Amino acid sequence: MPSLIVDRVSKAFGTVSAVREVSFTIPDRATFGLLGPNGAGKTTTMRMILGILVPDGGTISWNGKPVGSAMRHIFGYLPEERGLYGRMRVRDQIRYFGQLHGLGQRDIAARTDRWIERLELQEYAARPCAELSKGNQQKVQVACAAVHEPELLVLDEPFSGLDPVNADMLFSILNELRAAGTTLVLSSHQMWQLEQLCDSFCIIAGGENRAAGTLTELRAAWPTRVVRVAPSSAPVRHSLNATPGARLIADDGASVDYEFPRTTAFSDVLRTLVSVDAITRFDALDPSLQDIYMHAIGNGKVKG
Repeated sequence: MPSLIVDRVSKAFGTVSAVREVSFTIPDRATFGLLGPNGAGKTTTMRMILGILVPDGGTISWNGKPVGSAMRHIFGYLPEERGLYGRMRVRDQIRYFGQLHGLGQRDIAARTDRWIERLELQEYAARPCAELSKGNQQKVQVACAAVHEPELLVLDEPFSGLDPVNADMLFSILNELRAAGTTLVLSSHQMWQLEQLCDSFCIIAGGENRAAGTLTELRAAWPTRVVRVAPSSAPVRHSLNATPGARLIADDGASVDYEFPRTTAFSDVLRTLVSVDAITRFDALDPSLQDIYMHAIGNGKVKG
């Protein structure tokens, strides 16, 4: 059963329509990627999910109940922009956010210590947040967003400012949160990380749905297929060039990549190639999430 249902939500600011009938569902304990270019409506959608903004149209529900301000204590939010109090010490900052979410003093102390240790912030715990690097400030924000163990955690560009080591740490933490029962909504331009983290995706542009589904579903809807063939001999090239719709897109001297229409009968292509040369490689290459994203925001809708 879906935990979060976003059903045809819209939001305008004056004459600017930021979100136009965006819809998606997120199952319980899933990790969901909300993708789109700058200005696509992602942050507005996230704030409507959290009850910070009220949709002009459509509905958002969590576990069958309309989302509202009363649910904020069970939700967590990591905004893209820094939201820390610069003069407040790291430990006090995390404790304060725990208090805002209704934790008792004993829970706040234990959980704050646990997050400081997990994020390797021990040497900074007594320092004001303004003195920390951007990466360490981002780690403090993660702790503040998750200290109350939210049922739903929304993270806008969570990897911003993190070096590769700390990005790997956060990657592991997000998987730990999911395993502990938290449903995650992530927005990031780091496509390779989301490709590994997320169960399903929604890509929006211009405030509208452009593609939605699991990576398998999005790949199945991809309009073309790329095949890598070796050797790249003259007979092989001649046969591939004669195949209707085939297009050479890469050549490293040992093998060639050809793009074909999705409807191509690849078994027939392979039989033809085998008849002209000793084929040592014939691999179908799946489009990456980056490929799917670029196609969806630039060339219309791809339904998954």
